[in-house]
Amino acid sequence: MTKVLLTGGSGFIAAHILDQLLSASHTVITTVRSQSKADAITSAYPSQTTSGYLTVAIVPDIAQPNAFDSVLQTHGSGLEVVLHTASPFHFKFNDPKKELIDPALIGTTSILSAITKFAPSVRRVVVTSSFAAIINEAHVSDPSTVFSEKSWNPVTIDDIHRNPATAYRASKTLAEKAAWEFVQNKENDAKFDLVTINPPMVFGPVVHHLATLEAINTSNERIVDAIKGKWKGEIPPTGQAYIWVDVRDVATAHVRAGLGLVEGVAGKRLFVVSGWFSNAQIAEVLRKNFPEDKEKLPEEGVKGGELPEEDKRFGYDNSETTRLLGIEWIGLERSIVDTVRSLKRVEVSA
Repeated sequence: MTKVLLTGGSGFIAAHILDQLLSASHTVITTVRSQSKADAITSAYPSQTTSGYLTVAIVPDIAQPNAFDSVLQTHGSGLEVVLHTASPFHFKFNDPKKELIDPALIGTTSILSAITKFAPSVRRVVVTSSFAAIINEAHVSDPSTVFSEKSWNPVTIDDIHRNPATAYRASKTLAEKAAWEFVQNKENDAKFDLVTINPPMVFGPVVHHLATLEAINTSNERIVDAIKGKWKGEIPPTGQAYIWVDVRDVATAHVRAGLGLVEGVAGKRLFVVSGWFSNAQIAEVLRKNFPEDKEKLPEEGVKGGELPEEDKRFGYDNSETTRLLGIEWIGLERSIVDTVRSLKRVEVSA
């Protein structure tokens, strides 16, 4: 079994990664920002905590240059894999540099630096990046543009005040570029190889950390809005990114790539995509599968949220990632249904 460090363990994607790792009896050290988040994880996995398979460490501010030094000094011996998921994904900020750019960028470089200093046994690092680091906002309506693993967002630090979405995309782009530059810089003497996972919109069931629907992850917010009745009169626009993936597939990608369960991924960007989606399609899935909620859901025929025609949207090609990972992507209907069922359990237990 493998000793793994998972950062940001209370996050939406990381919670599923943690579950998969512990289910396979790997030893996991995971980091969170507060004691309350640590308590939520250990209470969800009491036997693994007691037996030593799970350790939770607190890193209160990943934007500090040496944020992960203490964790790596304490737990670096025998560590083989690091899965770095800790990075903010939200649009509720006042200062994009302080609240988005610094945690994403410094958080990434600080953990890579700490690994080189204190954990020479680490052989692979997987960084959770995003479609945000691939997309080019100027070409989202251009059918001749095909985004792939080779595409890079041209956004720069100078663009972060344009709008919240651009600031978020800049944070992911700059952080991922910094990671690649770190491992390619021979002065850093990195003994590990790097893989990045680049998901677009991520839907799927929530697990044990979520206390209230108000604390839902950003990707699933639209589904919460729909089942709360906010789409009743009009379905909102889908946004610019019309592609999605299920959180369980994203977690599987991290685990397979990180633990070396698939070959040929070292030094690769993995563009994990299930397919196209629109808010109108989500509404259709909800109407079909949750008739008990019809009073809150938009009736058939309510306009809004449609997927643009093919000649008015970008294309994508993630065939290399699908071939490398060997994942059969979860479909939209299953993902949305499982998401809503998990949200209903949260609502009941709240």
